Amino acid sequence: MFYAILAYHVEDAIDALTPQEDAALMAELLKINTRLHAEGTLGPSARLGTTRDACTLRGPGDGVIIDGPFAETKEQLLGLYVVDCVTRDDAIAIARDLRRVNPTAVYEIRPILLFKPGVPLVGK
Repeated sequence: MFYAILAYHVEDAIDALTPQEDAALMAELLKINTRLHAEGTLGPSARLGTTRDACTLRGPGDGVIIDGPFAETKEQLLGLYVVDCVTRDDAIAIARDLRRVNPTAVYEIRPILLFKPGVPLVGK
């Protein structure tokens, strides 16, 4: 089963890190990425750009482009991991590893149903 691990954080707190602090945090997170890749459980992962560079498309027809992310929250979605785990508990264990490195982040774990046109959904 594939799971998305969505990494939320207060963006201003991450922006306030010095380049050295940010590099150290990323180095620790990359250790987990390397381990998960070696185990064969890591799919795509990404560190997202800043919310000030984001835009949202919404509304009927062609829609309207709105500057910034849609969510009006204290924490912003700053990154994500896709992991292939046998159980939900396995995905939670990975999120706990990430949290040990970045304890002020919030991690949402959500099952993914893969969609390919003409192919039954995978992950049910």
